Amino acid sequence: MRRRDFLKAIGGSAAVWPFSAVAQAAMPVVGFLNFASPASYKTQLAAFLKGLHEAGYIEGQNVAIEYRWAERQTDRLPRLAADLVRRQVVVIAATSTPAAIAAKAATTSIPIVFETGGDPISLGLVASLNRPDGNVTGVTQGNVAIAPKRLQLLHELLPSATLVTLLVSTTDPSSGEANVREVQAAASSIGLKLQVFKANSDDEIEAVFAKLNHVQASGLIVGGGPFFVSKVERLAALAARYAVPVIYEFREFAAAGGLMSYGSEIAEAYRLAGVYVGRILKGEKPSELPVQQATKVELIVNLKSAKALNLTVPLPLLGRADEVIE
Repeated sequence: MRRRDFLKAIGGSAAVWPFSAVAQAAMPVVGFLNFASPASYKTQLAAFLKGLHEAGYIEGQNVAIEYRWAERQTDRLPRLAADLVRRQVVVIAATSTPAAIAAKAATTSIPIVFETGGDPISLGLVASLNRPDGNVTGVTQGNVAIAPKRLQLLHELLPSATLVTLLVSTTDPSSGEANVREVQAAASSIGLKLQVFKANSDDEIEAVFAKLNHVQASGLIVGGGPFFVSKVERLAALAARYAVPVIYEFREFAAAGGLMSYGSEIAEAYRLAGVYVGRILKGEKPSELPVQQATKVELIVNLKSAKALNLTVPLPLLGRADEVIE
């Protein structure tokens, strides 16, 4: 290569490199904080990235994401949230109730977008749904609020039942306590006894199912919370093995072989959270973004599972189902 061409090539590379480095350094960084693990949240993460894309941002192209997964260890969340604050991320996506509470405690200046199944006001995340104020806004599935409806649906299927059970997770005390309050009040209003079980591991979940026949429970309601989100297939398998009528929040449970599901679509909530993160990246303030509520609620009935349990699903219940799996 001639000396002049060599120097020209070097000069061209030197001119390009600094601009490339500046562009990379200028890329906004989003902190993604979650209670569980990436393996169990593939669908939700894909929905979040879809929402972010809809808002004009693609990971690795014009936005970077710092992921922090607590691997179902709630006590790790405050440290992980503090780490994101130290790294001065532009916005924190706190996707699960425990993550949202930890993020809110970690910063009052970095914008936070939460995703929760509970009531953001009673959880202390915002003062108002319409005007969140402060640095926090987000999306709620509202699944805790409709927990009594799951009891009513189970009772409609099992009209002679006198005792039903509720399974809640100890990894998310706020969600568990809210589920117990809501379902207990509904049970009392229709003359049903309610027995509450708690679980925080695979072994504890199986131990609960093993006890259900001993307490002569007619059916089981699985409460909300991120721990159970990652256990959908296991819950469905245990329900089949122990021949227990079970109702849960998400369609994935009925699709995996569970009897019924009634609740909001979790992927849609994550998509909406992604859109909000994108809007904040564009300059909007969390205080000016009302908390969104998932409005699409679905009832899914698995007739194959009902047949295996020797249950006849009433026609009015089938008629209200958004989907019947046969």
